[in-house]
Amino acid sequence: MEAFIYDAVRTPRGKGKQGGRLHEVKPIDLLANLMRHLQSTHALDTSKIDDLIVAVGEPVGEQGQNIAKTAVTYCDWSPQTTGMQVHRYCAGGMEAIHIAAAKIQAGVQALAIAGGVESMSRLGMGAGGAAQGDPWTAMQTYFISQGLAADILATRDGHDRQRLDAFALCSQQRAATARDAGYFTSVVPVKDMNGLVVCERDELIRSTDMATLGALSPSFAVFAEHGGHADIARMKHPQIERIVYGHTAGNSSGVVDGAALVLVGNSAAGEAQGLRPRARIRAMATVGTDPTLMLEGPVPATRKALAMAGLTVEDIDLFEVNEAFATVVLNFMDTLGVDADKVNVNGGAIAMGHPIGATGAMLIGQLLDELERRDKTLGLATLCAGGGIGIATIIERI
Repeated sequence: MEAFIYDAVRTPRGKGKQGGRLHEVKPIDLLANLMRHLQSTHALDTSKIDDLIVAVGEPVGEQGQNIAKTAVTYCDWSPQTTGMQVHRYCAGGMEAIHIAAAKIQAGVQALAIAGGVESMSRLGMGAGGAAQGDPWTAMQTYFISQGLAADILATRDGHDRQRLDAFALCSQQRAATARDAGYFTSVVPVKDMNGLVVCERDELIRSTDMATLGALSPSFAVFAEHGGHADIARMKHPQIERIVYGHTAGNSSGVVDGAALVLVGNSAAGEAQGLRPRARIRAMATVGTDPTLMLEGPVPATRKALAMAGLTVEDIDLFEVNEAFATVVLNFMDTLGVDADKVNVNGGAIAMGHPIGATGAMLIGQLLDELERRDKTLGLATLCAGGGIGIATIIERI
């Protein structure tokens, strides 16, 4: 049985700090805005929605204790709709879609909504704690900062500061162009309880240039030199002779708030609800990679997904690769030989931000929007995630 995407929506991304446009909006309201939009747009009978699957990067406080099922009740949807909260670091939003699609393909469920939410301004990175917060566990698992891992990989691959910043500038320029041209058709403005618009477009996109980017200080040297992370990295990988600290706030993903949801179902459920399929899911893949360097997952995940679908890199019309750090996408393009004109054509997380739990679902929506706009067929979205995880999804536009 096939799993179809009937719709994909997201909130704008708000700056993930006090003063950001979404800071006063609770995570459950970010979800509720999208849920109510889907319900009203498609006249959904919510008793026919089997599940709401929501990923969260920091599943505590306002984002904890199964926010998905709480959101179902909060929106006054049918109690027959269940809810699940999932966590796979940065890959969670895409993993939620994989779970929904797999259940539909297996015939266990017929219609589901999946995605993620993250309020980084209200909770902050690290709010949920971590098993690796214990020094002994961190040493045994060779845990280092993701940013340092990015610097190590950039040094290894020869991605100097000039190339990292040039990629970041391109992301900003592409995102600004796409925003101003109205290409982000999946964006649903966030409204408050009085129906007033709080945020209607991505807040982090900014005008910059190479000189401005070049003046920024490296962000992750402190972890390496004063946090002992460079020593830990060399314990795991003695071949590391030097580290050039090239990643900054300008060429790394931004901290933001946001949510995204994707409506997935089988053909019969879609027809019963009067839905028109926009795409089918062709392949889904996850892989494990080195847990210390941890950011190389998009390449093997992409290869695995392509093999499952019987496709090659050349068959894919557009790619969305999460811009966790500039070197991640550069490594992806260099290793697989993908033309930059097919990757993140409307910018990415360096320009717009990376709301951890939601990003994977946002990539799917952005990919689908652009496939439709360009009248293309096949798209692939992929992310790296903490601990050495890669995830990829191939969709075929209908």
